[in-house]
Amino acid sequence: MHGDCEEVVSYVAWDHVAQVRSLPVPFRPAGRVIKRGNMKHIFVFGSNLAGRHGKGAALEARRKYGAIYGVGIGLQGNSYAIPTKNWWLKTLPLAEIAVYVNDFIKFARDHPEMIFNVIRVGCGLAGYTDEDMAPLFRSAPENCNLPEGWR
Repeated sequence: MHGDCEEVVSYVAWDHVAQVRSLPVPFRPAGRVIKRGNMKHIFVFGSNLAGRHGKGAALEARRKYGAIYGVGIGLQGNSYAIPTKNWWLKTLPLAEIAVYVNDFIKFARDHPEMIFNVIRVGCGLAGYTDEDMAPLFRSAPENCNLPEGWR
């Protein structure tokens, strides 16, 4: 048993594109609710406005965390999409991404019963650096697990 879990939980370590750096994310197939105790774990990933979850972390979100193909924004299953690319799969400007990040932060604040495991959103296929993206998440609440150096 792991702490307050009722069953043994598998842990996965992901890299920055299709994966998360050593976040304690219980793995479950899409469609099943990920919970640890009373907390629902949400995989937060970068997406495109068209919701074409075909590469990188978005593909992982679709395959393993319930992201819905064709939906590019918000909560879907055990995932939350933050757009970093437009409808034509071109990288969005940081100012536009910031609007979506602020929406996410408000959502996270409104849902303290959820734990949000944020990967390096924008640092994979969108091409931004940690230095570009981390400041956008500085006001994220404590129920957000951020990549190393993003707080």
